[in-house]
Amino acid sequence: MLLEAVLGVGSDLELRATLQHLVDTATALTGARHGTLGVLDPERGRVTERFTSGRTPEGPAPDGPDDIDGEGTSEGGTSEDGTTGAWTTEDGTRLDVPVRVHTEVFGRLRLADKRTGRFTEEDRAMLRVLASQAGIAIGNARLYETARRRERWIEGAAAVTTALLAGKPAEDALTTVAERARLLADASAGVVLQPTPEGGMEIVAASTPDDPGDLIGTTIAPGSPVLVQLLGGEPVFVEDSATDPRMTTHVRSRFGPSMMLPLQSGGRLIGTLALPRRRGDRPYTAVDRLLASQFASQAALALVLADAQHARERLAVFEDRDRIARDLHDLVVQRLFATEMMLESTRRRAAVREVDTLLGRAVDELDSTIQEVRTTIFALQQPPADAPASFRGRVLRETGGAAALLGFQPSVHFSGAVDTLADGAGADRLLAALRGALAAAHRRPGVGAVTVEVSADAQGLRLRVADDGRPPAVTTWP
Repeated sequence: MLLEAVLGVGSDLELRATLQHLVDTATALTGARHGTLGVLDPERGRVTERFTSGRTPEGPAPDGPDDIDGEGTSEGGTSEDGTTGAWTTEDGTRLDVPVRVHTEVFGRLRLADKRTGRFTEEDRAMLRVLASQAGIAIGNARLYETARRRERWIEGAAAVTTALLAGKPAEDALTTVAERARLLADASAGVVLQPTPEGGMEIVAASTPDDPGDLIGTTIAPGSPVLVQLLGGEPVFVEDSATDPRMTTHVRSRFGPSMMLPLQSGGRLIGTLALPRRRGDRPYTAVDRLLASQFASQAALALVLADAQHARERLAVFEDRDRIARDLHDLVVQRLFATEMMLESTRRRAAVREVDTLLGRAVDELDSTIQEVRTTIFALQQPPADAPASFRGRVLRETGGAAALLGFQPSVHFSGAVDTLADGAGADRLLAALRGALAAAHRRPGVGAVTVEVSADAQGLRLRVADDGRPPAVTTWP
């Protein structure tokens, strides 16, 4: 029976199945009604998980020594020797033996209430042998589980890198990191925090099984004890977020064990990856912290590479826009201008009034086309950002925004050095007048075209806005 029990305990590489099988086997081998295996966390010095066998709802839990790691005896117990730590109570109703993995006490196996009377020396000897062989099996299962977990984390980091380099926007990239880390760590939530201008940290991306909306925007205020470590790029490990005085956010009450890991690469701090578990969930082990820290480093590198790739793509777009602008200016505008000069010369030579009129219209159309092309050139030279760098860009932004209301794009013409002569106050007043004129055009019936002309000379900036409403209207400034 003992040989079969030893072989059975070592037959499974899954750790939890091995531990449960150990309790079941020990209970059956000794004829005990109740069995418990308490797993010791060596870092915290307390039992973090229990596996039971044969216990009924009304049955008592087996007792044992308070010092699970100690070699002493419990009250009323007798120790077999000082090396094994195995013991039985004087009345023989309870039996206890440590389970060691190498030299480390992994836990204690405790049996109670033998069906045929008292536990004997033979029971204790068999349990010692079983516990010794179980220690080997547990060590193998732990190595196997660690290898599988490491493989999952490596696969997860590779998947994140692939996803980020596929060109996702920055917000989606951070959410991808948070979600993948949450699943790998078996956490209740995965969040990414980034520094704020005020000196704090704010949750900018979150992943939870529920709605993460109440997490987004949560801020760690400047001066929080944990903030110095986070901004310094140091990891923070918390036993219980709800009671740890370093945690100050309003959402901390729902969480227990937590890891807060820096996302940094090449000395650049991108943010912090936080992986909290629910209150009462098992704490993170040293292996968990190591694997999560390695994942955070890999994810940070992937974020930096993705940002660099995005910057290269934007640079390619800017270069293409510059090329198009140069082509328009050097080729199209020059040809249009040459054609306009030829028509103007022909117009002066023409003696027929009707021909003169037609040529005048052609010249005007070409001049208008040249202005439109030049406006397009200036628009191409503007960076695609919310705040245009030049006054021309601000005017184009206003007319572009009005196009959504008008249903068409206003025609814009510039003349003179408007960017050079546009000072702060004068430019703001002209833009205010432009907004008012565009809004008035939107309210007028029958408006199908709006022309905006901005000019600059020695007297300053001037604005003229004309529409084709019923009747047509012209607004000038100043």
